[in-house]
Formats: sequence, C-alpha cells, structure tokens
Amino acid sequence: MTNEAREDTRGPGDSNVADYKLILRRVLDNRPSGTRLKLAAALGKNRSFVTQITNPAYPVPIPAKHVAIIFDVCHLSGAERAAFLEAYGRAHPGRLRTSHREARTRTIAVTVPDLGDDKKNRALEQLVIDFAAQLARYAESVG
Repeated sequence: MTNEAREDTRGPGDSNVADYKLILRRVLDNRPSGTRLKLAAALGKNRSFVTQITNPAYPVPIPAKHVAIIFDVCHLSGAERAAFLEAYGRAHPGRLRTSHREARTRTIAVTVPDLGDDKKNRALEQLVIDFAAQLARYAESVG
C-alpha cells in the first residue's frame, strides 16, 4: 500500500494525533532508559500501551486523563509541553480540561530493603511504583 493510499484512509484527526505522538516519542528518546517502563507503571498499563501511544503509525489517541501523568513522569520542558498541548488540542478540541494541563504532584521517598540482587531489587521497585499508581488512581476516583 502506498503512503498516498494510507493517507486516504486516515481520519481527519489522525495527522494531529501523529503530531503529538511524535513529540512524545522524541521526548522519551531523550530520557534515561527505564522511563518508558516508569510511564507504563504510572499509567497502570503494559509497556505495549506506551509503544502504541508513542508510535505515530497507530491512530489510537492518548486519553486526556493520561496527559498530566505523562508530563510528570517524562519531565517535559515548557516548550515540549506547549508543542504537545497545541498538537493535542488540534487533534482533540476541548478534550483537555484545565486540571489536566497542570497536575499537581508530590514526591515521596520509600525505604525498602536491598534484596542483594539487581533483578529482585528492580522487581520490588516496580511493585512499589505500580502500587503507588493504583493508590493515586483510587484516590482520584473517590475524591
């Protein structure tokens, strides 16, 4: 299938979706390794979901509720945020509410035992990250 044929089958917002996904992909490419995994954990999703939301070829949009989490975990600069929000706004007019644009977050430290094995330590860290993400989602849903 030619690029031209593919473009004909794309929906009107697909180009704009690809624009903000490309911005997010570039951001993640410039972050430390493990950022994609941390993002997946913070979103409560699998790593394959992060692949889908950062691949411009996939028309699957990024849910508005994930935008603030993405900004927090990926540490987008002001310019990166502005470019992302502008492209997101073109793709999904009115979908982002003000609360999603500037989410307030806090960082807490948790002391855990050193399990003496890098693989076990990473697994424990991932469990804590996943648990914190689940708690945050629960707190938002009841609050």
